[in-house]
Amino acid sequence: MALELVIPEKEGFDNDKQEFVKIPGATLRLEHSLVSLLKWEQKHKKPYLKKSEKDKDDKTPEEILDYIKCMTINRKEVPDIVYLFLTHEEQEKINAYITDPMTATYINVNTAQTSNGAKPRRQEQITAELIYYWMFSYRIPLEWEKRHLNTLLTLIRVFSIKDSDANGKSNKMSKRDIMSQNRALNAARRQALNSKG
Repeated sequence: MALELVIPEKEGFDNDKQEFVKIPGATLRLEHSLVSLLKWEQKHKKPYLKKSEKDKDDKTPEEILDYIKCMTINRKEVPDIVYLFLTHEEQEKINAYITDPMTATYINVNTAQTSNGAKPRRQEQITAELIYYWMFSYRIPLEWEKRHLNTLLTLIRVFSIKDSDANGKSNKMSKRDIMSQNRALNAARRQALNSKG
């Protein structure tokens, strides 16, 4: 589900030119999806998602703004200057969309992680390629790459839990891979729910 954000025409101050400039109005159609994540990571050569909520978010304001550009489905219709003058309220709407779980499914993170009694391992860094691996492992159709990223991560988590519950082990992924994946997905979900940009 895309977010449609109507940006009205406005006036802004160009610090470089030291003058007021007219900012054209535009309609941003945004998708927080695996496709957006992949575009951003290909450009910046680093993971977009943090390993855990304890990790510092080291994205610059420019990188955060660039993610909004990567999310824009109708990018060719939106002049770059529109992104530079997004208001606080417009940015808050985008952040609310990014952090929305987009699902009725609730997974008890503490119970799911400790049900097998295993000691936690170092968390795996989630990247677009790892999410694609999980999708293909669970035979999730490719069209899911354009769905809201939080919904996709929840679906992968459900597959992981159900798969590990069946016969006490997974027939698609190793127990170690599932545990690592669960920790990484939990961290990504917590980051998405707690993130402000």
